[in-house]
Amino acid sequence: MKMLAISRVISRRIHGKGEVAVPKLSGFSIVSPKNVEVEYGDGSKFSFSSEFLRVHSPAADGKVRSIGGEKVISGRRYVGIMSAEPVGNYGVRLVFDDLHRTGIYPWDYFYELGSNKFGLMRSYIKILQKHHLSREPPPRRR
Repeated sequence: MKMLAISRVISRRIHGKGEVAVPKLSGFSIVSPKNVEVEYGDGSKFSFSSEFLRVHSPAADGKVRSIGGEKVISGRRYVGIMSAEPVGNYGVRLVFDDLHRTGIYPWDYFYELGSNKFGLMRSYIKILQKHHLSREPPPRRR
């Protein structure tokens, strides 16, 4: 039930338009541990870095800092994807090498992310800068 509600909201948010019909998924592949490609029936093809997908995880948790009400995930520049597990016929659970595995990515969500990718990444970097955080992982303790 919750996923259906998320899909409805997503279809309304693509490019700030009203209802937008998301085309049928035609392909999904993990190109490398650092890159995922998603294709749709209308010819749209999106390529996502694992960092981008990790910081835009639809999961409620996921090592998130809430700073002033903003969701902030830092230090994930080099995160990789270990596996993808199908979830019904509506999405996939991505398992990241930082052990985050609770995010289920509906196919409609990939379309929203791809349609807004550059603006989302720009916003992410601005939020990190605002809070003096980095995309780089913290130095390892010795």
